[in-house]
Amino acid sequence: MVAFLVVIHVLLCVLLVALILMHSGKDSGLSGAFGVGGGASAYGGSSAIVEKNLTRITVLVAVLFFLMTYVLGVALT
Repeated sequence: MVAFLVVIHVLLCVLLVALILMHSGKDSGLSGAFGVGGGASAYGGSSAIVEKNLTRITVLVAVLFFLMTYVLGVALT
């Protein structure tokens, strides 16, 4: 059971890092490679909507990550 939780935790870690790197920063970072920071987007031309959804997904994955960390801490003690 603990091994399964660890695998899920690692997947959440990788997903969280990828989502954070996709956010557009001051220099448009890695998100420019995926079209998030550009002027026209595939989602109707507004990158603000894409950023808002990306932020929501990132927050959700971060909450899942912290919950999984707590569950693993309880399971390993």
